Amino acid sequence: MKGTPYRHAASFGKRHEYIAIAELLRRGYDVYMTLVDDQHIDCVVRLGKSRYLDIQIKARSSACQQRDAGRFAAMSIPKPRENYYFIFYSEQADTYWVLPSKDLVMLASRNREGKNKGKYHINLTGKSKRRGGVYPLDRFAEYIGAFDLLRT
Repeated sequence: MKGTPYRHAASFGKRHEYIAIAELLRRGYDVYMTLVDDQHIDCVVRLGKSRYLDIQIKARSSACQQRDAGRFAAMSIPKPRENYYFIFYSEQADTYWVLPSKDLVMLASRNREGKNKGKYHINLTGKSKRRGGVYPLDRFAEYIGAFDLLRT
């Protein structure tokens, strides 16, 4: 069917936002979805009566090359703060990572030049025949499936 690959690529990110939100709901979080993502916030999680977390969700498709399975690039991270989190998902690694924005800016690299100057990039996976293909990098192990970080 002509056009299907584009439709798949264009809708992949949105589908995985909903899947990550469903995962948050499954774990008992009170989630509110934003209508527009112009503040780099895909949803808001309410904890208790007056604490709110801003969540940005990023996902990588199984259609990408293995070396890019956990590569998240050109990320704007405005005002890293205590209540701002990123949820990453790699379809090839079938893994979620939950990172506080303050940790992310310390762990990620920042572009120093070019059209993405000032934006961040991070690679959360490696690739190895011995390990059976794509795998989560050990140095980010504390963030794998770390949805409980949102409660702290």
